[in-house]
Amino acid sequence: MNTVFRFALKMRVALAITLVIAAVVAVLTLTPSKHLPRAPGGDKLHHFLAFGAIAFPISFAQPQYLLWIVASVAAYGGLIELIQPWFGRSANFADAVANGLGAMTAGGFAYVLRRCFIRCAT
Repeated sequence: MNTVFRFALKMRVALAITLVIAAVVAVLTLTPSKHLPRAPGGDKLHHFLAFGAIAFPISFAQPQYLLWIVASVAAYGGLIELIQPWFGRSANFADAVANGLGAMTAGGFAYVLRRCFIRCAT
C-alpha cells in the first residue's frame, strides 16, 4: 500500500470510530436520567471518560490537529450541556468542565502514546 492510501485509510477509520463514540455519547447525555441504568463512579467521572473517549482515537491518528480536536470535542460537550434542558436533563457548568478536561487529558495521552509508539518502532 502506498503512503497516501494508508494515511487516508487511517484517517477514515479514526474518524469513523470518533463519530460512533460521539453519537453514543450524545444519546446517553441527552436521554433523561431516569431511563439510564446506574453506573459505578460519579457523574463528573462519566463525563470525563465519555469526552475523553471521543477525543482519543482521532487525536492518536492525527496528532498534528490536537488543539483543534480538543477544542472541538470540548465545544461539543458544551453544546450538549446547553441543549440538555430540552431533553429533560439539566445543564451543568461542572459537567462542561469535566467534558473539556476529559478531551484535553485523552488528547494529550493519545499524543504521548503515539510518540512512544513511533519512537519504539524506529
